[in-house]
Amino acid sequence: MRRKGVVYDAGCMTGVTWRPDYSPALARRELEIVKTGLHCNAVEIRARDTSRLAVAAEAALRQGLEVWFCPEPWNKSPDATLRHVARAAVAAEELRARWPGRLVFSVGGELTLSMRGIISGRTYGKRTRIPVLREVLMFGAHNGPLNSFLARASAAVREEFHGPVTYASLPAERVDWDMFDLIGINHYWMEQFKDRYLPRLEPLLASGKPVVITEFGFRTYTGADRSGPEALPNMDPVTMALHLLPLTRRLVRPRVKTVQERNEDLQARSLLRHFELLDTAGVDGAFVYTFTAPLWVHGDDPAHDLDTDSFSLVKPCPRGRHGATYPDMAWEPKKSFTAVADYYATR
Repeated sequence: MRRKGVVYDAGCMTGVTWRPDYSPALARRELEIVKTGLHCNAVEIRARDTSRLAVAAEAALRQGLEVWFCPEPWNKSPDATLRHVARAAVAAEELRARWPGRLVFSVGGELTLSMRGIISGRTYGKRTRIPVLREVLMFGAHNGPLNSFLARASAAVREEFHGPVTYASLPAERVDWDMFDLIGINHYWMEQFKDRYLPRLEPLLASGKPVVITEFGFRTYTGADRSGPEALPNMDPVTMALHLLPLTRRLVRPRVKTVQERNEDLQARSLLRHFELLDTAGVDGAFVYTFTAPLWVHGDDPAHDLDTDSFSLVKPCPRGRHGATYPDMAWEPKKSFTAVADYYATR
């Protein structure tokens, strides 16, 4: 693989921000670790706020990383999404002009579900829970509206941004890739579909365009290699909501719904096996999901170990604590971090 990357969240938001700890200084330090500790040569930076996205992207570019610039407005209408993405393209072009050949712009990801207007429902949660979702995706009713939007989005972005443009698709989205420079697909492994995993990539690889896995990963519990990304979050929503409120933050610790067996070894082994598969298939690159997920805090008590349900390569420490490997960071690398770092360093 030519592109060896990780997904970095600089402030995605669906109801709450996933990066309540964000600061420009923190982003600069973590992206330094992405380069020097994880041995990535590319990073996919996502955020709702364009200024956050631009600041993090500049920090990554200064580290010598290729940046995939990914605005993620989430839950907006197609017109509002289009305006947001076009504004982000202006910011991306300013960076591309200073670092030519180092930026890729993504017009969105999984828009069938993340954007309003293709599947019924005002929120991502409602759209993913409609009873007929599987049938809609199976028979392809979403593909026409999706490609219509992508044509508008790619045209609007190219008016502002003069580098390569892509999109991060669901496997069930049949994208017209003629309008993009690179093919992106969020492609997770699930044991029950293992015979279809690589064959799904073959038509994309046959196109002649670079194919990049824009998102893949594994959670940190026994059985995560079988459940894939479709498993429901194991975070108790009531305790998390109370923990996020200023008045109750210090009184309530978030809990898991069901205690699961923590298994860092499985996460690490699964990622390495996946890299070998993707290398064999001939993809141009891959981005591991995800570098850090601060809301999914690690705890010694399994009832409060939210990180067990997380895809992240590092485990966030409880409030006020810091890691041992990087004492200035409020997280500690997992075994998966070391596995990915070793793989990237030797390939």
